[in-house]
Amino acid sequence: MSRSSRPSGRVKKHRFNPAWMHAHVTDPYVREAQAKGYRSRAAFKLIELAERDRLLRPGMTVVDLGAAPGSWSQVLRERLGPAGRIVAVDLLAMEPLPGITFVQGDFRDEGTLRAVAEAVGRRKADLVLSDLAPNISGIESADQAKSVYLGERALEFAGRALQPGGDMVVKAFQGAGFARLEQQFTTCFEKVYVRKPKASRDRSREVFLVARGFRPSARREA
Repeated sequence: MSRSSRPSGRVKKHRFNPAWMHAHVTDPYVREAQAKGYRSRAAFKLIELAERDRLLRPGMTVVDLGAAPGSWSQVLRERLGPAGRIVAVDLLAMEPLPGITFVQGDFRDEGTLRAVAEAVGRRKADLVLSDLAPNISGIESADQAKSVYLGERALEFAGRALQPGGDMVVKAFQGAGFARLEQQFTTCFEKVYVRKPKASRDRSREVFLVARGFRPSARREA
């Protein structure tokens, strides 16, 4: 998972208090990620989503927004095979991964968009993933608004990067504006599902919008 630097600036993801540290080190997904060499427990969220909705197949072209530290890209590399093309995007530097093209920058900037398009190649992406989350201020209404904003910008990105009939997975948080965001996805895709993987912590409002069958013409009309 990565966090957006705008509009609020990047902050530390966690405050390492004893309670958080205990929950982290005893988390079975953290332990399994360490055992399997994944860079974070988030790998298991994508694995579950991909298996439930049959999102991944060998040879696909996938853009991974908010890729750092790289666990989703690791899963993609495993599942897509040597013919798959994976473009990871993040504001932060990411340790290199074999077979992954990394673009460092804000996916909303024109320069980054051009670099991603060049890395993807002439054929547009089959799948766009976004594990982006806002920097948490502690003000719930503001944080929720930033989450919805990132979801909308990810959808806007997909309008440029995703081929007709392609799929998308976007992290979102249930709360004010979520229904509106879901409706925007429903307008642009044939089917939209709200999923909460088992690896998402129970106390979190985190869910994922799984959108199937991109319709570019609907996006232009919206």
